[in-house]
Amino acid sequence: MPEQPKAMNAEASHVVVIGAGWAGWGAAKALCEAGVCVTLIDGMSDPTGRTAMRTATGKPFEAGTRGFWRDYPNINALTDELGLTDVFTEFTTSAFWSPAGLEATAPVFGDGLQLPSPLGQAMATIKNFKRLPVADRFSIAGLLVAMLDLNRNEATFRRYDAIDALTLFRQLGISERMIDEFLRPILLVGLFKPPEELSAAVTMELLYYYALAHQDSFDVRWMRSGSIAEQLIAPLAERLLDSGLLTVLAGTLATRLNLDHSSEATQSVEVRSQATGRSSVIDDVDAVVLAVGAKGMNSLMAQSPGCRDVLPELVAAGSLGAIDVVSVRLWMDRYVAVADPANVFSRFGALQGAGATFFMLDQLQNADQDALWGGGEPQGSVVASDFYNATAIAALSDQEIVETLLDELLPEAVPGFRFAQVLEFEVRRYPGSVSLFSPGSFNQRPPLKTALPSVVCAGDWVRMGEREHGAKGLCQERAYVCGLEAANALLRSGLVRGANASPRHEHPVRPIRPEEPQVLLGRALNKLVMDPLEALGLRWPWLA
Repeated sequence: MPEQPKAMNAEASHVVVIGAGWAGWGAAKALCEAGVCVTLIDGMSDPTGRTAMRTATGKPFEAGTRGFWRDYPNINALTDELGLTDVFTEFTTSAFWSPAGLEATAPVFGDGLQLPSPLGQAMATIKNFKRLPVADRFSIAGLLVAMLDLNRNEATFRRYDAIDALTLFRQLGISERMIDEFLRPILLVGLFKPPEELSAAVTMELLYYYALAHQDSFDVRWMRSGSIAEQLIAPLAERLLDSGLLTVLAGTLATRLNLDHSSEATQSVEVRSQATGRSSVIDDVDAVVLAVGAKGMNSLMAQSPGCRDVLPELVAAGSLGAIDVVSVRLWMDRYVAVADPANVFSRFGALQGAGATFFMLDQLQNADQDALWGGGEPQGSVVASDFYNATAIAALSDQEIVETLLDELLPEAVPGFRFAQVLEFEVRRYPGSVSLFSPGSFNQRPPLKTALPSVVCAGDWVRMGEREHGAKGLCQERAYVCGLEAANALLRSGLVRGANASPRHEHPVRPIRPEEPQVLLGRALNKLVMDPLEALGLRWPWLA
């Protein structure tokens, strides 16, 4: 049974947060710390992370293996605040594999001599591409010019958003080999779709944030042990629950938002227990944070007829596409030596259009081998593999997915896998679980502040407007920051307040590192030239 909402403090406002990902927890943290009562709703059996996700035999499992990049200042601040000093690995190398073998390796860029971007990245990887000719690598130069132009003004951004990334790449003269052997696999595991299905604007935002803002932007680290939920969310949840201001409704779906017809204010939220099927109503709701994706937004708006006329922007957001994900974990009978703990599959026919990764958890979490085996005796490597844009893969049986990994993917990358047997496996499907940034989708993505002041949105797909942050794309940092900003928007509006009529207490939001001088200069020169030309009707040829 889900926990029931505690009696609300009569002096404090009551906010319902729907969705317990990074965005939902960010909103809950900011609100509780401002003295606001929060009810957090999620369909997971335990969104607090206190009960770890397990297989039927008690082995640990996590939906997707997610890394933590250098430019995650707010999540890093959270771990410091919670006193978590040893939760991450060191920054690690990664490798890209194709049917031809090793294509490229990404070093730990921060270990080298720091040079201006993108010179630093080019120098650090000069020997890391094993097959891609230098001429093809240099063909990406035109994309750097487009990146300088991207945020010149809102109209320019929307023009880039209206075209797909593949069209832009070709108009910029990027070679087909560079597109197919590097950019396509990067995007399939970064934005989870091929370039022909992605907004050129969001694609450039992602590439800049993760790879080009600074030499070491691509440096990434992972969980040293356990899962993100266990190691990061659980201590945060414990702190907020101990405050007495947070109630968590686990295994519960929000089914309807009810508005006061006279004032169009938020009135109540209807929910349904997944275990019992019973419905109930959460009354006396002062505001709602929607920390859901397109699939959840569509379902909620379809069942909330009172919102359709008042919140048409959320109805539109619910119509956006979403991406299927499949996560697999393999427990093997022997250890397989793999040079890099994080790996990407590229251009394998067996992927059927998906992007895929594999991670050697026994390397990343080598001090916690017993935990990887559910407390049993470790017997070999533990591999986590994730498939994105995985509709075709998801249609296969569990056994067929595992055989695809064992017979067609892993041994082609690392021959040692040919001799390994799987002792146990777990396959889980997550349909429509990831946001799709399709061409022209920017205007349909939900805004942070909606037409109804008491309803705000949070998540990595949300447009933050004047509160925009430097973290971009499908990003844990962006989702968390957006949750903080959603809560701050409610506090600034005066619609919610803490107990004892405490003053507004906005949560601090840390910016990412300042942009490098050459980037600022390039943008200024581009604007100086292009603004007068555009007034005359002239644009860059790829936007004409």
